[in-house]
Amino acid sequence: MADTEIEIQVQVDNIGPLLDFLKINGKFQEKRFQIDEYFNPIHRNFLGVRPAVEWLRLRDSNGVFSTTYKKWHVDKEGKSQYADEYETKIENLEQLRKIFSAIDIKPLITVNKERDIWLYKDYEVAIDKIRGLGDFVEIEYKNVNEEIDPKEITFGMVKFLKDLGCGAIKRNYVGYPFMLLYPNEVKLDIL
Repeated sequence: MADTEIEIQVQVDNIGPLLDFLKINGKFQEKRFQIDEYFNPIHRNFLGVRPAVEWLRLRDSNGVFSTTYKKWHVDKEGKSQYADEYETKIENLEQLRKIFSAIDIKPLITVNKERDIWLYKDYEVAIDKIRGLGDFVEIEYKNVNEEIDPKEITFGMVKFLKDLGCGAIKRNYVGYPFMLLYPNEVKLDIL
């Protein structure tokens, strides 16, 4: 499961208890300004499936460049607890954009994000400010192995936020690019 990502992306009514908790019990890592460009191959329309379960991304994170392919595994209700994620650093973002264009991988949308990253036990907690969407919390489980149950891990993440008293928790199962592209199709699940 080395290339498996288990995370939740949520909006909470009250982020204060989470921030207070992290300041005392977590370890602040860094503030990142990220520009995420999402792409779609012409020969395989990622957006032809609802919800979209595949994303191809170029990221500029404080001047460090990477590319990522992510495929979410969804249940019958279209909800996911984990994804296959393949990510690598790249040297030259512009050259990769040219390669994408040459092989008919077209740009879809850009997501601009300000992210504060904290570590707490096995969680990487990101406080995201997304231009055009608002504030979100993303929690990623960092100790993925063969014996864990992704559904149990995501349940624990939600319980963590509830136990802190963050109020209503609304989960985003479709990702920031889908929310920006199709705001009328997005319904956050209240947990």
